[in-house]
Amino acid sequence: MTRTTMWEAKAADGCSDDLVAWALAHAQPDADVYRSADGRVVVIDATGQGLPDAPPVLVARAPHVWSFEPVPR
Repeated sequence: MTRTTMWEAKAADGCSDDLVAWALAHAQPDADVYRSADGRVVVIDATGQGLPDAPPVLVARAPHVWSFEPVPR
């Protein structure tokens, strides 16, 4: 069963656009990438591969990563 990975990071001050660009460059091609007005970036990757470590200069804190599996209905 394939697991989905959700990655969320808060951009360091002034680095929101750079963090989004980094996430887009490193996320799997089919992953969904989102941003919020307060500088958070979320990547949802259905392949489960996730992202490599973000450059520390781009993030205000270490990213949070969760792994999910589908629930049959």
